[in-house]
Amino acid sequence: LELLKEEKTRGEIASQFGIHPALADKWRMIAMSGLEKVFTEKYDQDRIRDKTLIDELYRQLGQLKYELGWLKKKMGILPSEEKIKLIDNSNSRLSLRRQCDLLNLNRSNLYYVQKPEVSEEDKTLMRIIDEVYTKRPYFGRPRITNALKQDYGYVVNHKHVYRLMKIMGIEAVWPKPNLSKPNISHFIYPYLLKDIDIIRPNHVWGVDITYIRLKHDWIYLVAIMDWYSRYVLSWELSDSLHVWFCCEALQKALKIAQPDIHNSDQGSHFTSGEYTDILKQYPTIQISMDHKGRCFDNIFVERLWRTIKYEEVYLNEYDSLKDARQSLTEYIEFYNTKRYHQALGYKTPEDIFFKKSAVYIS
Repeated sequence: LELLKEEKTRGEIASQFGIHPALADKWRMIAMSGLEKVFTEKYDQDRIRDKTLIDELYRQLGQLKYELGWLKKKMGILPSEEKIKLIDNSNSRLSLRRQCDLLNLNRSNLYYVQKPEVSEEDKTLMRIIDEVYTKRPYFGRPRITNALKQDYGYVVNHKHVYRLMKIMGIEAVWPKPNLSKPNISHFIYPYLLKDIDIIRPNHVWGVDITYIRLKHDWIYLVAIMDWYSRYVLSWELSDSLHVWFCCEALQKALKIAQPDIHNSDQGSHFTSGEYTDILKQYPTIQISMDHKGRCFDNIFVERLWRTIKYEEVYLNEYDSLKDARQSLTEYIEFYNTKRYHQALGYKTPEDIFFKKSAVYIS
């Protein structure tokens, strides 16, 4: 190596290592003729080893592809009910969309819960009830029944109004016993927001569901909102009140950030194991649930519903869920990024959530 560097003469190297200069010349010639071969042979060996590894990986990939195709074909004979049982909503590496694809299951099956039979007259009543409730969310069954009679000329039994409100998933926003109807088999988490000042984004998230009318039908909208910034982290639509569309909204939100506290009412969707299991994957998230008399804690989401309905839903006639999804996608993007809030110092929710603007929010 010293000879090849040519930093010293042949005589200096021979004297340094105690060898004859002629021997040094011989070694240099051998090195010059054989060095390329040494590296070429090593390169060839590396290429052979890499090719062997790549061939093995392709073989394994081909085998896995064949096995996946075989499994999906066999899964095709299973009824949808059995496939749904295989869905693992707590799996953070496989989204619900991907699990459905692997199981050859239409994703809409996750959300399907047969709707109750509703007449065209009742659909009209539901549209009116929605407008009355959105304007006066503190109206309960008796006052909505009276409003239908006094303001719209519909004489309806209050029990029938209650049935329609139950289908719509709404009830008056005012303290009363049994504010929410949790599933008695679900664990109810403690209320954690007493005397807490919300001071930054991702301190507290809230979630809620609302009724959205279509031209000849209705659907449901769930949204997850950061309370401090009013930023809508995620939302989903469904034509039924199945828990899966809430789970999917939650998973999408958690890909953006994680809150210190996730707060909800005691509704069966948010107390269900399917929903809370997703939250429990994140040890830093505390689960909080409104208890009796805490109805005003979700006022930010209630205001969101009123805004969406007055500025978007009531100005349009959605023909289908697809039509509603397209319009709501545009509106919620506007709400987050272009709609300035007085309470936010005339900043947008996006400005505050992503800290593009530093303001104090009282």
